[in-house]
Amino acid sequence: MRVAVLGTGEVALTLVPAFLGSGHDVVVGTRDPAATLARNPSFGVPVTVFAEAVRDADLVVNAISGPVCVTALAPLAEALAGRILMDVSSPFDFSREDEIVLDPVNTDSLGERLQRALPEARVVKTFNTLAAEVMTSPEVAGADHSVFLSGDDDSAKDVVGDLLRGWGWSDVIDLGPIGTARATEMMLPMWMSLYKTLGTHRFGFKIAR
Repeated sequence: MRVAVLGTGEVALTLVPAFLGSGHDVVVGTRDPAATLARNPSFGVPVTVFAEAVRDADLVVNAISGPVCVTALAPLAEALAGRILMDVSSPFDFSREDEIVLDPVNTDSLGERLQRALPEARVVKTFNTLAAEVMTSPEVAGADHSVFLSGDDDSAKDVVGDLLRGWGWSDVIDLGPIGTARATEMMLPMWMSLYKTLGTHRFGFKIAR
């Protein structure tokens, strides 16, 4: 596949080599390519503006910071029509430094906001219950834990699910429509509490059944 990873943080730095290792063609999208390359020249793939990155992509990954991702992606609605958007964003409100606060929460989710802003894109929410390192290396947190999919398009979820299995995930759970992204996004306070208690981000959730 031709994959566009939008964003240049830790998640993007983790996902790019994983996509390359699976044989995909990868490009990174960013607001300012020159500034990105000056700050971090280690992507090893083309770096360009968002609109150019998604132009020929089969799969687009939203690895943009949660509080700004909807605003950043909304202008790309036409370009993203018909494309799979793998959304790995988290709805942390970073303005509340001493608290774990989500926005949106309970009655909405970032996954749903993205689907509304990009009505013809095929949004699949996943990976938002995991640290970046664990997304592509499930073995670092044990061989048997769960990863989740939410989305309205079953064929898009099939593509993302197959991708995750290729990276070693054996328990891929399809939760249903994009509205179920509320549930996994609201697992983030538990994730943060476990991180503080365990002193490591190398863990995952397991649904025993």
